[in-house]
Amino acid sequence: MASMASNVENISDVQQQILAFIKQQGKTTNAAIAEELDVSYEAVRQQLRQLEAAQLVVSAKKQSAGQRVGRPTRVYTLSAAGDHLFPKAYDELAVGLIDTLSAVLGPEALRQVLASLADENVAQWAPHMQGKPLAERLEVLKGIYLEDDPYMSIDQDQASGELRLVERNCPYLNVASRRPALCSVTISTLSRLLGYAVTREKRFQDGDGRCVFRVHLDRPINADAFRFAFEAELDHSS
Repeated sequence: MASMASNVENISDVQQQILAFIKQQGKTTNAAIAEELDVSYEAVRQQLRQLEAAQLVVSAKKQSAGQRVGRPTRVYTLSAAGDHLFPKAYDELAVGLIDTLSAVLGPEALRQVLASLADENVAQWAPHMQGKPLAERLEVLKGIYLEDDPYMSIDQDQASGELRLVERNCPYLNVASRRPALCSVTISTLSRLLGYAVTREKRFQDGDGRCVFRVHLDRPINADAFRFAFEAELDHSS
């Protein structure tokens, strides 16, 4: 059976076997799972109910051809969340695309692509920023990576009064650790939306266990003129 990713500690061995069987079959029934695992129909039904409650599988009723009486068969498939429990190679794909883009089209092409990503981010978030003071804009931007992100917080440097956005769980860490240029998209996006230069004073890539984005109140940004800069360029700008 297919091996699963490591983030399934709370899923029992039987449930992992069920998920792996559904993954292999694409879609299947309670009876087929029971036969494969050599357990009772009722035991499988209870496990499937728990997996549905956890939103790892979904089911639909299917009437067999020619069936006129009796209950329709319930067919089970993996949900998107369930499918993501299995190994993926998105990180390798992303790194490969970045490297190929730079190698074939040159570094300026990479800049243009990253700038376009920043444009999309700004277009998405700008309507939520209108009329809000800086602190409130930062509160909104706590969701820049994940909605209701429990690992993003705001603090203030007591000496300078400058605000900082602190991220303790980067969802792009595997790729960003290998190609940190991607972090420039977030930094440029924050700078444009907040109206001040933003730099990172702590980095996952440096072993700090978090990224800390400082908002430099003494370095206003003209959001109409500024589009994108690599992180090092903002770090060294005056």
